[in-house]
Amino acid sequence: MKLATLLFLSVGTALAGPCITPTPACTDWVTLGGGPWRSMVYTTYPLSTPNPQISRAFVMIHGTNRDADNYFRTSLASAFLGGALDDTIVIAPRIGSSAGSCHDALAANEVSWSCSGDSWRSGGTSASTDKLTSFDFVDEILRKLARRDAFPNLKAIVVAGHSAGGQYVNRYSMANQVHDTLGVPVTYIVSNPSSYAWPDATRPNADASAFVEFDGSRCANFNRWPYGIQNRTGGYTAKMSDDQLKKQLAARPITYLLSELDTLPLAGFDSSCSAMAQGPSRFARGQAFTKFVAQKLGAKPNTVVVPLCGHNARCVFTSDIALPLAFPK
Repeated sequence: MKLATLLFLSVGTALAGPCITPTPACTDWVTLGGGPWRSMVYTTYPLSTPNPQISRAFVMIHGTNRDADNYFRTSLASAFLGGALDDTIVIAPRIGSSAGSCHDALAANEVSWSCSGDSWRSGGTSASTDKLTSFDFVDEILRKLARRDAFPNLKAIVVAGHSAGGQYVNRYSMANQVHDTLGVPVTYIVSNPSSYAWPDATRPNADASAFVEFDGSRCANFNRWPYGIQNRTGGYTAKMSDDQLKKQLAARPITYLLSELDTLPLAGFDSSCSAMAQGPSRFARGQAFTKFVAQKLGAKPNTVVVPLCGHNARCVFTSDIALPLAFPK
């Protein structure tokens, strides 16, 4: 009788409706490096409770303000409009930091991720321990999602990011080492980053009609990680070859979701010479990068322009054109 009751409660919990408020009730912890280190996520369903109704996962990486609660709201709005709340687990990781210029309040044993240089945006080593990088966090989330004892009917995972989160997903999509090990297809959505990890020393010319050798004499960092793929001396990618990064970038299913009106230097726009070498605006940089990977690497990027949106994640991810990408059938 006790076993039957436990089974009933377990199934009842798993089949409960989604948690849809950015409050502690809708959070979970991901243990990293075997513990005690951990990081928090907002999530519509628990990560470890068996849940056969889940067929998709949507993981949204926040922007530079590390406002995972706000990005959870945006993801919930997107899932609602996509009719996906019941069969999709929606996750917004909080990549918190109290290092350098970042001043997030962190819980006990919560990892403080790097806030500058090779930072959380690019798989940088954490400020708490040199055993962890920010890409390890999403690696562990994906491993949890791929566990058949928790999500036996999961058929698709989408990892998306906007702005600084778009930077994260651009670099994570080309670098992560779990993509081919999960047994569940993973696709990526890179939306409106200020810069990309450019795979060689060329950059677009003035009208973006060709790619030419860039004169770096006055811009020493233009081709160094994370703007390029050189000088990867630490973090997740340190031991990876340039060829491996290029091959993975070309082979993996990546959508570049670009706002038609993201053409002004607003909202944390990167105006450094290293970023400006990639184009005058986020929209121009996205167009140039996708053209480059198609022409020079033989990739098949899915480049999608979102009409009438500027640098606004909610506008982008609740648009009709974005919904089937975020929640594939």
